Amino acid sequence: MLICLYFVLRLPNLTLQPIFADEAIYIRWAQVMKSEPTLRFLPLSDGKTPLFMWLMTPLFKIFSDPLFAGRFLSVISGFFTLLGVFFLSKKIFNEKTALWASLFYVITPYTVFFDRMALVDSMLSGFTIWIIYFAIWLIKSLRLDLVMILGYLLGGAILTKTPAMVNILILPLTLFALKKNAHDKYPYFKALMFLGVAALIALVMYNLLRLGPNFQQLSARNADYVFSPMELWGRPLDPFIPHFHDIADWFPRLFTIPTLILIGIGVYQLLFTKNRLGMIVLIWVAIPLLLEMAFLRTFTARYLLTSIAPLLIFAGYGFTKALEKIRVTHSIKMLVALVAILPLALKFDYQLLVNPPPEDLPKAERRGYFEDWTAGYGLREIAQFLIEKSNLGPVLVGTEGSFGTLPDGLYIYLDKSKIPVVGSSATVSTQIREAVSDHQVFFVGNKNGLKGIDGIEIIKEYPKAKPLDGTGQDSTALYKVLP
Repeated sequence: MLICLYFVLRLPNLTLQPIFADEAIYIRWAQVMKSEPTLRFLPLSDGKTPLFMWLMTPLFKIFSDPLFAGRFLSVISGFFTLLGVFFLSKKIFNEKTALWASLFYVITPYTVFFDRMALVDSMLSGFTIWIIYFAIWLIKSLRLDLVMILGYLLGGAILTKTPAMVNILILPLTLFALKKNAHDKYPYFKALMFLGVAALIALVMYNLLRLGPNFQQLSARNADYVFSPMELWGRPLDPFIPHFHDIADWFPRLFTIPTLILIGIGVYQLLFTKNRLGMIVLIWVAIPLLLEMAFLRTFTARYLLTSIAPLLIFAGYGFTKALEKIRVTHSIKMLVALVAILPLALKFDYQLLVNPPPEDLPKAERRGYFEDWTAGYGLREIAQFLIEKSNLGPVLVGTEGSFGTLPDGLYIYLDKSKIPVVGSSATVSTQIREAVSDHQVFFVGNKNGLKGIDGIEIIKEYPKAKPLDGTGQDSTALYKVLP
């Protein structure tokens, strides 16, 4: 039933939400990588690792809509995260906790929202939860087969997104759960050797990226997103405090208040019972979260996604403990519990599936995914219009922007056509205007950014979400460039 509910909340209207800038880039990369074998490492040019795009390319043979194909990959990634939540909860606590934790993963707005987007973070979350599972299993069993599996998972995570390197740094802390062997000794040396081999496998996988050009861009581009310790000298709490305020806004909305309370109960019970395996999971949540708050330049809710699934394990544990304290019949207990946790989460999920954006979506996320230039409305319809026009003669289309939502969000639907797309700045360039003599020339951009430009006539527009702060509502617009 939980698996069915998972797909019911992920698959319907999967392309209803407008395409986001990063989604457009990833999908376009995957299309290029599929068609040109020499560009299999294309994401390295922008400092990104390619595993997500590699796994997306076969889906283009199954699904005709490239946006659906990209988002379906995230849905599958989220499903493996769900399985990881169940089995990790069961290993640490018990099956009852595992079922409740899985329910929280299925319905929580945080996971539903990002499992429905073609972003690498959902896949990284899936790798992370299974890395924790096999790291704990390895420490308990010290088997070579588990070393290999853990190494491949660590490598897969790094090939998905380079911040996954933090998993290797956390690995030694799993020694906290090491138990005495038959000789009444702690096998620290053997455990460290096994963990070292797993880390080595991961690093070998990462260095396979040297087969492609621009490997050096991975570290160079990471510096654009992270403060160095020297930059924070004298002001160590400068990014931390603002990022803390961001989390204070995101968590009540994307977790819901009842879930946050249950996470608090679960963490308290964990500390009270001194469950060592549970403490490892808590460490795996806390360290990446604190590092991101302390050093990230740009801070968005999806960057925290790897910490969300482990936190929901504590929600399941807290829920189990809370039910034990309620002294009523089992049926009444279950009814009260479900009434407390389901409505807020399912309200958000329903609005996301039927009429996005949801009311409780944080302002920053609403702005980025539904209001600003990063949100691409109507691009599939515009592409279809251009393809129809190309039957009447040569077509050229310009876009407001040269990387991101435009032109990539338009290009993914024009991939099999011969319509040239010319990226530009926030105006109609001379190159585009000069093409009017022998082409039907169109221009796609954001209406608010193109006001006052002469020589263009609006043909279609697709309104974006109305800003809550009262500023002007924008729209994606298609213009005809006049002679």
